Amino acid sequence: MEKQELRALIRQQKQHFSPEELRQLSVSIIDRLLENPKVRQSHVILLYHSLPDEVYTHSLLDILAAEGKNVLLPVVTGDGMMTTQIYRGNFLLHEGAFHIMEPQETLNDTDGKEPSISPDVAIIPGMVFDLQGNRIGRGKGYYDRYLQQLYKQGIRPYTIGLCFPFQIVDHIPTETHDVPVDEVIS
Repeated sequence: MEKQELRALIRQQKQHFSPEELRQLSVSIIDRLLENPKVRQSHVILLYHSLPDEVYTHSLLDILAAEGKNVLLPVVTGDGMMTTQIYRGNFLLHEGAFHIMEPQETLNDTDGKEPSISPDVAIIPGMVFDLQGNRIGRGKGYYDRYLQQLYKQGIRPYTIGLCFPFQIVDHIPTETHDVPVDEVIS
């Protein structure tokens, strides 16, 4: 199947669940993530503020921050790129690009250079993952470009794809610019 077909298939499967059912499915996934040794040992974690059809991460942001971890959230810079900013609480979030909540404060460098704080672990959303860690996002390539930018700077966070079990397939067609994740938790 092509990427667009896989995205459409997963969107259709997600429609079989209410937002509350997806939140309930998220609980065990988040528990497994919190037990992950790489997450436990990390000091700086890139996370995402979930959309209604993604693994629910809103409370995870506060859990990780309460554990003393620096939690980074993506911020779209408007030029097809993203950077990160430190999460300081839900009250400091605003709706950014694609209706995704982003930190309001500019706490990291957003001019495309190395961020002032780099993630040890990057938790990445996706529409579809395969058994080899390949992923299909929503089609804009933000995470692929962000990770490639880090790699060019010698920064290599451990990457974890987060998804529901029905979002995993045997094989995804890949292109040279696609960046696989090290591990998938579903």
